[in-house]
Amino acid sequence: MQRLNLPQEYAFEFETIQGKEHILDPLRRKFVRLTPEEWVRQNFAQFLIAERGYPRGLMAVERAFDYAGLTWRADVVACDKAGKPLLITECKAPQIRLDEKAFAQIARYNRVLGAACLIVTNGLLHYCYARAADGTYAFLRDIPTYDSLAAT
Repeated sequence: MQRLNLPQEYAFEFETIQGKEHILDPLRRKFVRLTPEEWVRQNFAQFLIAERGYPRGLMAVERAFDYAGLTWRADVVACDKAGKPLLITECKAPQIRLDEKAFAQIARYNRVLGAACLIVTNGLLHYCYARAADGTYAFLRDIPTYDSLAAT
C-alpha cells in the first residue's frame, strides 16, 4: 500500500481471505477488506491514538447513525468520556481529490453527531477545522490532541 503523509508507519496484521487481502481493524476487532480508503482509515485511526492521545476505547470506525431516514457511517469518530462525539474524520483513498463534496459530506454527518472538530483526509492531505461557539467553522493548523479537545 501507498506511503501516507503521517509521522510513522503503524504495525498491522494482514490476512488473505478468499484471495483478497484483509487488514485487522483493532477497533472493530475483525479483518476487513484492504482497499486504499481502508488503508487511510486504519492509519489515521492509529495516528489519532498514537500521536494525538485519543483513547482507543472512546473511538469507533465506521460508526453508524441515522440521517434523513437512511443509515450513514462516519469513518472515524472519537468521543469524550460521556460518549459525545468530539471529532469526526472522513477518509478518502489517496488518489481521491478532497473537494467540496467531501467537506459537505462530513458537515452533513455533523448535523447529527455534533462534533467540535472535523477532519477530511486522503492520507496525503489532512484538513482539520473546528466549530466555534457561534456555529461557524475555522480551519486549524494542526490536529488537536484528545486532551485539548476534551477540555473545551
